[in-house]
Amino acid sequence: MLEHFFQCPYCWEEISFLLDTSVNQQSYVEDCEVCCNPIQAIVTFENGELTRFEINELGQ
Repeated sequence: MLEHFFQCPYCWEEISFLLDTSVNQQSYVEDCEVCCNPIQAIVTFENGELTRFEINELGQ
């Protein structure tokens, strides 16, 4: 597991997601731990290294 820090696209607070490095391509939704809005994460790992981390708003 890898903890990745980023800014919430809604409230701009720094938050983190725990990412599973054993799954090469992932897409999932988690709520911001500060403002509770849904965030879609699109993640790619190559050889255990994070190569893509994209977040998208899912509406308020």
